[in-house]
Amino acid sequence: MRPTRVVLTGATGFIGSAVLHQLARLRGEAGGSAYVCVVGRRLPAGTAGLADEWTPADLGEPGSLRGVCDGADVLLHLAASQSSNEAYSTAVNVHGTAALMREAARSGVRRIVHLSTAAVYGPGPHRGIGVDEVVPAPLSVPSRTRLAGEKHALAAGACVLRPGLVLGRGDRWVVPALAQLITAVPALWGGGRARVSMVAVEDLSRLIAHIATVAPLPGPRVWHASHPDPVTTRDLLTALTRHLGLPAVSAELAWDECRSRLRASPCRLNERQLALVARDHWYDSREVWRRAACDPGPGPLSRVPEAAPWYRSLLAPVPDHHG
Repeated sequence: MRPTRVVLTGATGFIGSAVLHQLARLRGEAGGSAYVCVVGRRLPAGTAGLADEWTPADLGEPGSLRGVCDGADVLLHLAASQSSNEAYSTAVNVHGTAALMREAARSGVRRIVHLSTAAVYGPGPHRGIGVDEVVPAPLSVPSRTRLAGEKHALAAGACVLRPGLVLGRGDRWVVPALAQLITAVPALWGGGRARVSMVAVEDLSRLIAHIATVAPLPGPRVWHASHPDPVTTRDLLTALTRHLGLPAVSAELAWDECRSRLRASPCRLNERQLALVARDHWYDSREVWRRAACDPGPGPLSRVPEAAPWYRSLLAPVPDHHG
């Protein structure tokens, strides 16, 4: 029986690299049932034995994508630009996605998973909403162009995943941003009562690999892909204090006061970024795990101890050698 040929973009990224490891694990358990071809500008470091093949290509140069899906059974499109440069993110997230989906259609790929983000919904607050129960209103260049890219993926029949905030080893945005915000506004923002959709990268990557190789989901369709149980701001900050040594906070500040203090601080992050964790941003994600018959795991905060060494190293002050 021919192995399932999986084409993977974004393998050098935070989520894509975790998916590559999950595919390798599943392949070992399944006795070599998947053949993984990584598509990207470079072969991910430290992936010896994980990928069977590397095809050099660049989403920013659509012509380089010609033939990358030939013979593929599954396309996992996990690559995306997070740049605020409008032209670059449009080239990668919109035109690159469109070109890749044309290649998938030309090659007859029967299963496509496209990674997007719940950030396409915009500022909120959002409380337990289902897919598109509110009209997407992205505020940033990356989220706006990723929403535009979704249209090309859906037109190709893709299963589109919108996770919320993703935690774990390799995260260079969520927890580092929280560390800056808690320093700028040392309090329980809004009393710590906000609920936020999050997922551990181990669990999200496991879901994606499961959909790719075990339990395909119907498309074209958008699915929320966070852990089914939202996390409260209070519980999140408590976990980061316990495991990462971030400053402990107990004072409760109303949202308007949090905004004022953030504006008065030297922090480079803005009110919109604080709002993502200080106000409700909770999306109903129960169905994707149920339909995929995939255990969502114990929740993202249960995974923080595993990622603690990574985060502590990332957050450690840079030594001053000019003293």
